[in-house]
Amino acid sequence: MSTRLSTGGRLIDRDTQLSFTFNGKRLHGFQGDTLASALLANGQSIMGRSFKYHRPRGVMTSGAEEPNALVGLGTGARFEPNQRATTTELFDGLSAESQNHWPSLEWDIGEVNAALSRLLPAGFYYKTFIHPRPFWKHVFEPVIRQSAGLGKAPKERDADRYEHFYAHVDVVIAGGGIAGLQAALDAGRAGAKVLLCEQTAHWGGRAPVDGVSINGDPADSWIDATLAELAVLENVHLRPRTMIAGVYDHGYVLGYERVADHTPEADAPRHRLWRIRAKQVISATGALERPLSFPGNDKPGVMLASALRDYIVNWGVSAGDRTVIVTNNDDAYRTAIAIRQAGLDVPCIVDARAQADGPLPDQARALGIAVKTGMGIAGVKGLRGVVAVQLCRQEGEGAVIEEVVCDAVAMSGGWSPVVHLWSHCGGKLTWDEAGAFFRPDHTRPPTGHDGAGFVTCVGASDGALQAAEVLASASAATRDVMTSLGKAAPNADVAQADAPPERPLMPVWMMPQGAGPKKRAKMWLDFQNDVKVSDVQLAAREGYESVEHTKRYTTLGMATDQGKLSNINGLAILAGELNAPIPQVGTTTFRPPYTPISMGAIAGEARGDVFQPLRRTPMQDWHEANGAHFEPVGQWRRPYCFPRAGESHRQAVNREITATRTSLGLLDASTLGKIIVKGPDAGRFMDMLYTNMMSTLKPGKCRYGLMCSENGFLMDDGVVARLDEDTFLCHTTTGGAEAVHAHMEDWLQCEWWDWQVYTANVTEQWAQVAVVGPNAQKVLQELGGDIDLSKDALPFMSWAEGKLGAFDARVFRISFSGELSFEVAVPASQGRALWDALLEAGAAFDATPYGTEALHVMRAEKGFIMIGDESDGTVIPQDLGLDWAISKKKDDFLGKRAQQRSHMTKPTRWKLVGLETLNGSVLPDGSYALAEGVNANGQGNTQGRVTSTYYSPTLGKGIAMGLVLNGPDRMGEVLEFNTTAKTVKGEAPKTIKARIVSPVFYDPEGEKQNV
Repeated sequence: MSTRLSTGGRLIDRDTQLSFTFNGKRLHGFQGDTLASALLANGQSIMGRSFKYHRPRGVMTSGAEEPNALVGLGTGARFEPNQRATTTELFDGLSAESQNHWPSLEWDIGEVNAALSRLLPAGFYYKTFIHPRPFWKHVFEPVIRQSAGLGKAPKERDADRYEHFYAHVDVVIAGGGIAGLQAALDAGRAGAKVLLCEQTAHWGGRAPVDGVSINGDPADSWIDATLAELAVLENVHLRPRTMIAGVYDHGYVLGYERVADHTPEADAPRHRLWRIRAKQVISATGALERPLSFPGNDKPGVMLASALRDYIVNWGVSAGDRTVIVTNNDDAYRTAIAIRQAGLDVPCIVDARAQADGPLPDQARALGIAVKTGMGIAGVKGLRGVVAVQLCRQEGEGAVIEEVVCDAVAMSGGWSPVVHLWSHCGGKLTWDEAGAFFRPDHTRPPTGHDGAGFVTCVGASDGALQAAEVLASASAATRDVMTSLGKAAPNADVAQADAPPERPLMPVWMMPQGAGPKKRAKMWLDFQNDVKVSDVQLAAREGYESVEHTKRYTTLGMATDQGKLSNINGLAILAGELNAPIPQVGTTTFRPPYTPISMGAIAGEARGDVFQPLRRTPMQDWHEANGAHFEPVGQWRRPYCFPRAGESHRQAVNREITATRTSLGLLDASTLGKIIVKGPDAGRFMDMLYTNMMSTLKPGKCRYGLMCSENGFLMDDGVVARLDEDTFLCHTTTGGAEAVHAHMEDWLQCEWWDWQVYTANVTEQWAQVAVVGPNAQKVLQELGGDIDLSKDALPFMSWAEGKLGAFDARVFRISFSGELSFEVAVPASQGRALWDALLEAGAAFDATPYGTEALHVMRAEKGFIMIGDESDGTVIPQDLGLDWAISKKKDDFLGKRAQQRSHMTKPTRWKLVGLETLNGSVLPDGSYALAEGVNANGQGNTQGRVTSTYYSPTLGKGIAMGLVLNGPDRMGEVLEFNTTAKTVKGEAPKTIKARIVSPVFYDPEGEKQNV
């Protein structure tokens, strides 16, 4: 049965008909419809089932706060669950299906839960199934887990694309109603760079629906004129379908734009995540109407009065032919008037207040609508819809006085300002007794990093619910914001709104006021999660006096609407049960995002091949062209080796090591982390970061350093070079650069915020090549330049800057191979040219590029540790024989106190040693040294493990490093290590024997690197 009105519908185009399907049934709507309005127009009153009791539910609202009308949208690779029918714009070919039922929406077996509701009270999950645990675990737990969740997870790979967008503006304005438009107009005229965002596709908010006139004309005229002026201001950017999801510290704002939800075939990203830096935020997010709590208030056909008005005015759709209005305020009379003007019947307006007079009630009476004051609803009759309502005295216990036949109920419990953005970053709230709502407390605003307020609420979000107050509030607040930005605000040109005055509401949290336990059990607060008034009262009786505890005990406000409809009513019920004022009970936490954001938008373009950024050195093209075999290291792909035709990877690695040790090797070291630490307090900061003393390092010198977490465990290592008195260059591991930089910033921003230190990750600003081997100095001299590379001028662990041939270079005299080595850093733009020049100059020395595996073998031959191999998050420097790198002169450094804990100083900690198999073979990576007996888990005891193991072509045998119990004191002792070799059934596991030796296998005196 169609409920589309023959006329009306300001947002629809009746000349453009659209076809869509709901649960496989083909239906029709118009361009401009939402899915909810189109379903209502087609007579579809039931749109979903509640989570707990599977009660039939119809649409409750017309916006993003909708708790009931959630659908699975799309099919196949474009399927997405839990989409609000109220905010889904209709398009031709749309496919939707209802959720949370079986076998069908109309006949759901889960509805039996409603009959068992007395066995499933609030908190039943916590109390009922604790004992006996085996019975609970094997019988009840699987059933509950199977029932949990709303909707179905998509099964196919998402076919759409998403993107992130970055913006820097003076002012972000959240909300495109008349308050947001007035604020944008004033800010735009003042010359501020403005981003105005509206979460729907339409501007103007409720003003056109509510019959507001501005400057003597209908609100639509002023809205159109304002948009026309804003459109030509180059400093103002308008974004419809864009929701401001959250406001964070330092003016960081997150926006969520639904770019192509309404045009899925368009060549555009489906969603766009806006990452915005704003100097000021103006919240013009309006207010949300509250429902009333009365028996049967969840039946399909019961909805918010403002929503029913929206469907009539915006989309030409009625919820029923006979609608009863129930209210505690004047605003709901607008709905009654709109219904009668549409030619439909309003049997009566049920007003809980003792008196109802003023322009709106008088207009309703003039239209022949009966107004019943001091009354409430004792019950709603009907199984899967409304057939009648029972009226009673509001101040009574629910005795039925009259029964009114109707097929829809429009309820209004007052309005609550949308204070979420104010609260996201710390703004406090105050209780407005007259309006019965929380609004921003201007004496306790959110503050930015400079201590100044940076979020301003205007209009209804600030508690100004009348149109004239809304515009005045927006203009006055915007002028203050412009002043704070140093902008000269133009002369005030505030639009004048005209709307009938309204009498104050009467707070009504339960209807009727004295309803007994049986009636209270049927009054619903959270429509999606089936939380009733009686559930909150039970929570209070059982000691859950905190609103946060009550929320978790009852699941109040934990639905997808995040309490937008239910929280104020719920905390008022809790306050009444505790006999405490509402402000004392407080509110739950407002957390971003304001409404859900798709996972695709959060990921943006990070999917498939670009799930992570692939970072490339300037020499990457050369590596690929010359057959490099790559391995992932962090977000980089580093050459593992450069196999030639017919070579295995092992053969290639052996060749690269031999060439480097005997003549000349080249390593692309550009991926190593490079972090600048600069400022008057840089030396002090470096001493806290590293275990050894860095402040005494002289400019031009380098020092190897260890970095520990606050728990004392080794987290990174690298060579630090002092560039000048105030500047250090920290080299880190390839995979650790970002983590180390974040570690630095964490301590600077959170603990040492008053230190004058600046850090910058410049890893990709420099290309770096290690020139290694006996002929390293010779090939660099072939390039020429003004840098003296002699041992006296550039000794080991020093650096110099100047010209190396045609290149602007820094040359570091450091070595990770044990050979004579120079690491040459040039600007990234010169990296490939330097690499080519070194290959050309080194051709006479058989210059051989080598990869990470050769690097690892050579460092192991020298006994140099590798972060991630010798360290695993549980290792401290002392375990690795690096006591020499821990300063005894410093009072403190990160991790020092942690390393003094009893566990850290136990003599039984495993220590680093070298290992050689007796037969020269290679120990299995990660194998354990076996010991007698068993441990507490009944497993065989161990006394050590292998951390690194390789075949050394230099030594012609397998070598390994490992952590062994009392290892340095057991030199020459032979241990047995487990292997992965298969054994015949019944045989003992095979082992391999290895001798404990010094971890320095090659050139123990360091003569080669110091040559």
